Amino acid sequence: MNFVPSASRPIAIIGGTGPAGKGLALRWARAGETIIIGSRDEKRAQETATAVAYRVGPTANVTGMENSAACAAADVLVLTVPFEAQAALLKQLKPSIAAGSILIDATVPLAASIGGRASRTLGVWQGSAAQQAAELVPPEVSVVAAFHNVSASLLDENNPLDCDVIVCSDDPDASQLTRELAAKIPGVRAIDGGKLENARIVEHITALLIGMNIRHKSHAGIRITGLPPSAYR
Repeated sequence: MNFVPSASRPIAIIGGTGPAGKGLALRWARAGETIIIGSRDEKRAQETATAVAYRVGPTANVTGMENSAACAAADVLVLTVPFEAQAALLKQLKPSIAAGSILIDATVPLAASIGGRASRTLGVWQGSAAQQAAELVPPEVSVVAAFHNVSASLLDENNPLDCDVIVCSDDPDASQLTRELAAKIPGVRAIDGGKLENARIVEHITALLIGMNIRHKSHAGIRITGLPPSAYR
């Protein structure tokens, strides 16, 4: 597959009314991307889209749809829902996800989803939340794990970020597209993290960062040092 991000190719953010989804929508809309906010509640999706578009200004191209309609309207999907909602939602949306689409999954299996601590992760039978997603979508869909370690609070601001995004996928083209989208966020460097199975490591880093941020009252991200400049292209 050859995925080419462009303003004419919409990005559907499933769970886009949550903090991470809204933050990514804001950043990509500012970069000129066409954004679809997805939600279980169409009205809420439209309200969020209006709010994001207002912040971006007259150049914004942001709409809101119910999740199934959002999936049907795009072949680049970004999943930003809590872990406890991931499996049921993907099972519901599976008929609406077109063959050849890519799903960028930012789900983290935090223990908080079952009443535990947010600074701990749950064991996932498949190995990671991203690998679970890969089992639940149609076989012709490429799954990418990314955006786990980016602060939703900082995405919702105007300043450049100070973090790297590690991208894991078994599809090189889908990984490349995701890295290009990540690089559209000022201050973000995108790094190829290898196969999708490596997503479990990246997901666990999120729990570590949450614990650090609670202790230090911060919004820490991660930076990978020592790589050649070509690693960030």
